Amino acid sequence: MKKTLQIGGIEFKTPFILAPLAGYTDKTMRALCEEQGASLVFTEMVSGKGLKYGDRKSRQLLELTEEEVSAGVSDMQPVSGAAGFQLFGDEPDVLYGAARELAACDNVILDLNCGCPVPKIVRNGEGSALLKRLDVLYDCVAAMVAGAQMGAGALSETDTAPKPVTAKIRMGFARGENVAVEAAKAIEAAGAAAVTVHGRTREQFYEGTADWDVIAEVKKAVDIPVIGNGDVRSGEDAVRMMDETGCDGVMIARGALGNPWIFRDARLLWELGWKPGNGSLAAGGAFEMTREERIEMLIRHLEMLCEDKGESIAVKEIRKFVGWYTKGMRGAPALRREINQISDASTMVELFRTFQNR
Repeated sequence: MKKTLQIGGIEFKTPFILAPLAGYTDKTMRALCEEQGASLVFTEMVSGKGLKYGDRKSRQLLELTEEEVSAGVSDMQPVSGAAGFQLFGDEPDVLYGAARELAACDNVILDLNCGCPVPKIVRNGEGSALLKRLDVLYDCVAAMVAGAQMGAGALSETDTAPKPVTAKIRMGFARGENVAVEAAKAIEAAGAAAVTVHGRTREQFYEGTADWDVIAEVKKAVDIPVIGNGDVRSGEDAVRMMDETGCDGVMIARGALGNPWIFRDARLLWELGWKPGNGSLAAGGAFEMTREERIEMLIRHLEMLCEDKGESIAVKEIRKFVGWYTKGMRGAPALRREINQISDASTMVELFRTFQNR
């Protein structure tokens, strides 16, 4: 029987997770990935300070779909399609308050971002900057654990289980640095239920190759579940990461952009017991989506965005996804130029249909 991913008291049907991606993992993208088999999805990361001071946009990022709300209801069965919230910040008291408040929401996990490389986040001492201050990282995780426990206690007079707290790190801050094991041990000591490891430093951003050996090192060093992240571009990559590193789960980020099927492929390979070296089950195009299928999903993505955010916003936001859905297709550069001149959904769909049938 397959070993499932368990975080805290939550068991997930598969070990494959959609990462939080700023500007991308809105309700629509999450729903498409959930349909294909993502057991856990994350909203875009949310500022702890934003929640404290009532920022409207921060609140909006926490809105869940009906499916995510129902997936978070415990019925003693493995969970699939549930949602987690990822916070960022470097002030323990602020993160404590945020975790305490979010204990009442329908998410299933609270995560602390200790890996974001974006300059405006790092300049504030947040995200991957916490890797330079492991004492502060420890305090922030411990504060979130305490906040989640206090919030759970306030919800019920019974022993309501607090939401598990996890953290996502990179291997280090400066190029060539590796503090992953030390950081993961601090996170475990602070009471976290799992840690996600991206095998790059902050200075690398997304350059070069992710070092999966770092994930394996962390797995050997801590007792909590370890989730691997970095350079997972196919279902085979996801299963290979688990095989090579021994990690308990895989978090998929950019590999899911324009490719929600990556979760279906990973799940099928995992369930079938595929191992690297056994030959490619994807050989012959078994997992290769056709041009028609990719464009159909692109159109559906646009239609769901229209329903969720309105046509005006949707036609603008779909533009950043078009390049991902049409990557490698003949005529894709011209299509990307053309859609920048279109401001209504029906005309955009017509253009996609024309492109689909070329």
